[in-house]
Amino acid sequence: MAIETVSPSEARRRQHRGAVLVDVREAHERAGGMAEGALGTALDALLEAPGGVLPDRDAEVLLICEGGKRSLACASRLLEAGYRRVASVEGGTRAWAAGDLPLAYPAGDPDFHDRYSRHLRLPEVGEAGQRRLLDSRVAIVGAGGLGSPAAYYLAAAGVGTLAIADDDVVERSNLQRQILHTDERIGVPKVDSARQALLALNPGLRVEALRERITSANVEHFLEGADVVVDGGDNLPMRYLLNDACVKLGKPLVYGAIDRFNGQASVFDAGRHRGVLPCYRCLFPEPPPPEFAPNCSDNGVLGVLPGVIGLLQATEAVKLLLGLGEPLAGRLLRFDALAMRFRETRVPADPGCPVCAPGRTFPGYIDYEQFCAG
Repeated sequence: MAIETVSPSEARRRQHRGAVLVDVREAHERAGGMAEGALGTALDALLEAPGGVLPDRDAEVLLICEGGKRSLACASRLLEAGYRRVASVEGGTRAWAAGDLPLAYPAGDPDFHDRYSRHLRLPEVGEAGQRRLLDSRVAIVGAGGLGSPAAYYLAAAGVGTLAIADDDVVERSNLQRQILHTDERIGVPKVDSARQALLALNPGLRVEALRERITSANVEHFLEGADVVVDGGDNLPMRYLLNDACVKLGKPLVYGAIDRFNGQASVFDAGRHRGVLPCYRCLFPEPPPPEFAPNCSDNGVLGVLPGVIGLLQATEAVKLLLGLGEPLAGRLLRFDALAMRFRETRVPADPGCPVCAPGRTFPGYIDYEQFCAG
């Protein structure tokens, strides 16, 4: 039996004359917007009990999906079930929207559903996951090479609150890699420049800017309420301080580091998984001698490299917030830009770690500058 297809504009006219329009996409798809006035029910649910949605088999029924394929299949099944006046909307919701026909949003928030529509279409994220991101707080230490791409993509993803700490100002030499900043903001505090860039991208977010260097005295206050911590710093004392604080407070730390043409990333989550997952000290119990410590100012760095590592950090942060996939916890991912090669190394928890060993009392913060000076 031939199935009638109608254009979106014709479907709208028939809808006004009393036809029932049914959107047969999944709930996470409909969250991104659906034809105004349509009933929303997933295809499988409709076919399992069509009478619960469409009790009158003589009523005119118009079916719409994303592109028109599922609605055709559904129309065929409804005709077999005894419905007499069934048609499929050609081109589906995509064609409906392209024709400037009105859309409705389940929660009545067009910006939310439009901005995050590609997340909402992912069953693993959906509306519940996106709202979890909006309710999250990520603390980022550093608004430089790593902090810039990490913060930018976390803002785009819809993380509701970004707390950024940096005590530096924008310099011209930063602009080769620190993409949050612009030439016109040279001399502006990096946290203020970062806030301006992030809110221009996503004005609905909250950006907490702290123009201070993170120290033992203020680290716990800065990390308070953070669901995930991103290490976007560029020095060893900061890394050890953040590690120790995250172990003490039970917060996951997303680590990244860069030097010349090489970078690495990992997740340290020993505070929540003592004896199972490592902390930064399990990987690096002692800092290297100062003359061997990576320093972008002295050694230089390929401008795009922090973008690669920062995006890996943002990806891990989003996964942690949503509980998706397998985090880099217990694994160190190394990147060689010249060879375009990733290499992974397993990092076990150190049972004798002075900070994260099971049952060990937090030893207190130390003089990290002196510790890393050798």
